[in-house]
Order: sequence, then structure tokens, then C-alpha cells
Amino acid sequence: MRARFFNRVVGLAALIAAAAVTQPASAEKRIALVVGNSAYKNITPLDNPSKDASLMAETLGLLGFALVGGRAQLDLDKAAMDIAVQSFGRQVQGADVALFYYAGHGVQVAGSNYLVPVGANPTREADVDFQMTDVNLVLRQMQGSGTRLNLVILDACRNNPFGSRGLRSSDGGLAQMRAPEGTLISYATQPGNVAQDGSDGHSPYTKALATTIRVAGLDVFQTFNQVGLAVKRATAGAQQPWVSSSPIDGTFYFVPPTQAAPPQVAAMQPDPVPADRLRADPDRVPLRDAALLSELSERLYELNFDPDTPDGLTRAITKLQQRIAMAPTGEPTEGLLLRMRKMEDLKPWGSIVYGPDGSKWGMSWNHASRRAAVADARGNCGGAKCPIELSFYGKSCGAFAISDKSWSLVQREGVQRARDAALDECGKAGKACRIIGAVCADGSGR
Repeated sequence: MRARFFNRVVGLAALIAAAAVTQPASAEKRIALVVGNSAYKNITPLDNPSKDASLMAETLGLLGFALVGGRAQLDLDKAAMDIAVQSFGRQVQGADVALFYYAGHGVQVAGSNYLVPVGANPTREADVDFQMTDVNLVLRQMQGSGTRLNLVILDACRNNPFGSRGLRSSDGGLAQMRAPEGTLISYATQPGNVAQDGSDGHSPYTKALATTIRVAGLDVFQTFNQVGLAVKRATAGAQQPWVSSSPIDGTFYFVPPTQAAPPQVAAMQPDPVPADRLRADPDRVPLRDAALLSELSERLYELNFDPDTPDGLTRAITKLQQRIAMAPTGEPTEGLLLRMRKMEDLKPWGSIVYGPDGSKWGMSWNHASRRAAVADARGNCGGAKCPIELSFYGKSCGAFAISDKSWSLVQREGVQRARDAALDECGKAGKACRIIGAVCADGSGR
């Protein structure tokens, strides 16, 4: 006799606790979202944004910023960018300083600025709002959060990669935006101009920024002025960063005058081999953020791979990786989560649950999610907990057979096959069994 135990009990507590983000040492609560997109799939990839973002994330971490996701967020598609920005909006509530940094392709369309996810492939202007991230969306996440200062840093003023597709844009670069109250927006170059990607591992702008914000005693305006001067010198005047700001209440220092400067962060050296052989591989980047680990667990559950049993997370991931032809490492990675987000919803769902202690059972069908199907089935369980669960979706069917000595829950394609398999399994205990419940996910076969 075999039974399937699917108790939603203990989850990722130890893993999540280990991944908790350390609070900044400064008295100020500083929150930063750092994004770098390099590995574009449908347009020209960029060599440096992922390296620039990693350098900025490490630098900001030394300056007391808590990073959304615990690190630089690299090579994000549209769905991942939306989730990152939304998480940023939640975390900046009640913070003193909110900082958003982006490196990658950015375009202006019809006067609005858009950040380009790695999978964007618009063929007409109407596609832009659905495939790219409007910078105003980031600004709205900051507004009303109670922050004293909002910083938006855009190293995204490169050539428009979609210029040949009829997207209305200027000659290149980003459009100037009006900074909302308490906000400073820094562009890598003047509005409408094109910034350099850099040829030595980092863009001229991010290299200057990462160096300058470590200097003690520079207020925020002095900081970005010094960055602008450094970039102008480094590019022989070809690139001049630009700042748009509203009045800022008080004075902000990345490093206060009385505080020692943090240790230097080593700039990454140029690749000794072609960049296309060193693209960031999200399949190898482990998840650290508690919210993303929770999302991964929930998505595994909804795909019928149960993570919340002892050692269940590794087993569930391994089974899913085998199903979708990934290397079965059993590790929660950014690449695995990105793939799961692209999977189509599985529906309809059916479920049969059983409580051996009270001999109670319940059944449900035609639900939009596994969780809803299980809740309905347990609601039909006569008040018992009914911890044993068999859930199935699509064209699958489930059957429940029982005798006074044994029972079995079995899933098969087709209700008659499920019935026969359940009777065979239950009958292995040597007693005649009977079917007390059978149904397909769509409600047929009852």
C-alpha cells in the first residue's frame, strides 16, 4: 500500500533565516534596488551593465544600503523587473533614503523613458508599455513612501536599439524628466545624448560614481557634480552627466564628514575572453532573498512538486528540473524561478483528501489552482483535517479505494484507469476494496 502525504507544514524557515538581509549600520534606513541588464536576447547585448550593477551593489552595501534581493539584480525579463520594482516599493515604505540604479538599454518613446528588459522585442510602438518598464513606474513606487530623499540613477542613455522598428524616439538617449518632490534623478549624460558603454570593464559614469560616493564629506549635490566632472574628463568632453532635482529637505551624505571612508571595492578587470562567453548565467545564481524563496516554494507547490516536507525543497526542485530538462542540481536559483514564471497556469485542478484517524474524506474538481482545489476538498471533509492529499490537473483523474485493512489514492489519465489502479493498489493488502471516490480534474467521471 502506498499513500501520498502532502502536508503544508514547515517550509523554508532555516533557509530564509540564513538569507535575511543585514540591516545597515547607519542610523538612516537606506534601501536600494540595483539592476543591470546585459544579456539581451533580441537586440545587441551589452558588455558592461551587469558588471556595473555588481560594482554598484557592492559599493552601496558598504555604505549601509540594504539591497532588494540582497544583491544586484541581473539580466531581468519584464516579469522579473516588475516584481523587483514592486518589492522595492514595499521595502522603501518608512525608509529615509531610497535609491534606484539601472544599467542597460534605455529608450525614450513618445517623450517617456523606458528601461529595456532582456527579453523585450517590440515590433510596434503599442508593444512598449507591455514589454518595457516605464521609469515613471519606479518614481511612483517612491512617492508617498515617507522617504526623505529619493535617488534615481540611470546609466541607460545608449543608442536606441529599436530605431529601425519605427518607435518614435529622438536621436538617442533618454528624455528629461521632472523630478518629483524630494527626488534627484541622475543621467549618465545629457538628455537626448548617448552615453558610452565603456571599454575597460565598466562604463565611465558608473566607474566615476562608485569611486565618488565613497568620498567622505560630499553632500548629494557635490557628489553628482564631482561625478559629472570626472566623466567629462575621462571622455574628453564627449559625455557630460546630467542631474534633475527638486528641492531636497536637509543634507544627505553617502559618507558623512566625520565617518571614515569605506574600503575600496576592486573594479572588475576586462574579460580575457570574448564577452559572449561570459554572459551571466541565472541558472547558477542561488536565490538569497526571502520573498523570492517563498515565491519559488509556492510555485513548486502549484506545479504539484511539494517543497514543504523534510528535505522536500531539494527533492521538489530536482524533480521539476528533470521534468523541464535542466541539470538536476536541486538548488534554488534565479534561472529556475525565471523559468517557472514563464510556465503556463495548470488548470483545471481536482483534489481528493483523506483523514485516516477519523475515516473522513473530501473531493473537489474544476478549480483554477491547486490550493483552491485542496481547500474545497478539505471543506468537504466533515470538519476533520484530512492531511493526506492527492491533487491532479488538466486531463488527469484521481480515485480513492478503501477496505477495512487498507486504502489507496491513485492518479491516472482517464477515470477508469484511475479506478482500476486504485483497486489494484489497495488490494495488495489481501482484502477486497471498493471505490468510494473518483473524479477527473474537469469534473467528469464522477
